[in-house]
Amino acid sequence: MNGRTMMKKEGKRLANLLPMFAGLGLLGLFIWGIAQGSFISSPPLAAIFAAIIMILTYFIFFFVTFLISSFVYQYNFPRYNQDFIIVLGSGLIGDKVPPLLASRLDKAISFYTKQLLKTGKQATIIVSGGQGENELTSEANAMRLYLLEKGIPEDYILMEDQSVNTLQNMRFSKAKMDAILPKYKSIFTTNNFHLFRAGLYAKKAGLKSQGIGSKTAFYYMPSALMREFIAIVMMHKKLNLVIVGLILLMFLGLFLISFL
Repeated sequence: MNGRTMMKKEGKRLANLLPMFAGLGLLGLFIWGIAQGSFISSPPLAAIFAAIIMILTYFIFFFVTFLISSFVYQYNFPRYNQDFIIVLGSGLIGDKVPPLLASRLDKAISFYTKQLLKTGKQATIIVSGGQGENELTSEANAMRLYLLEKGIPEDYILMEDQSVNTLQNMRFSKAKMDAILPKYKSIFTTNNFHLFRAGLYAKKAGLKSQGIGSKTAFYYMPSALMREFIAIVMMHKKLNLVIVGLILLMFLGLFLISFL
């Protein structure tokens, strides 16, 4: 059902169909396992099947841990004493801010306004994002125009228009803040599904910054979380390859023993 909804609302892009493919893959493996009940009486094939199940179990455990961490990270309530609010860019539609990015900007505006009303302190909003191949302007400039339309003073908008990924968002924004204030407090805004991974990149960039997440349409969440999980797996690619390799070596040993 989610796959059909994603195709209808977001198009038939591969990234949008990940949950459907994952579900079909697991279903196919389950049916295959039942159909091949004779594996139990064939030690070599049983070892191969057990290795596949063990690897799947590892990644399922990893995925559940990721989901729990992502959920817990949502309940993050920074104090209203921030000097900077970083808005992480995402793709544009031509030169316009799409709904996904608008939700990040609206979250930043909401925090900016609440802080101003509660403490009188105006935070500078850093809009961070370069220009993609199919974009008519930089993400930072499109976000700047959006904020101006929403009434944010231009003096409190700072553009970072060179970054092409989340890690660069954090590094380049940090460089701009470091150049303005020796000591400062900052937060970043992104969509809730992206919050946990963005926090990992902030730490990697040496930026002590908490994140606040904007809400995402429910139908979009499964594919978004799947993409985030794959991205985190790739962040720790070497470690995961070592673990999968050890599992395969263990069951290769069992496979060879079955011939003795």
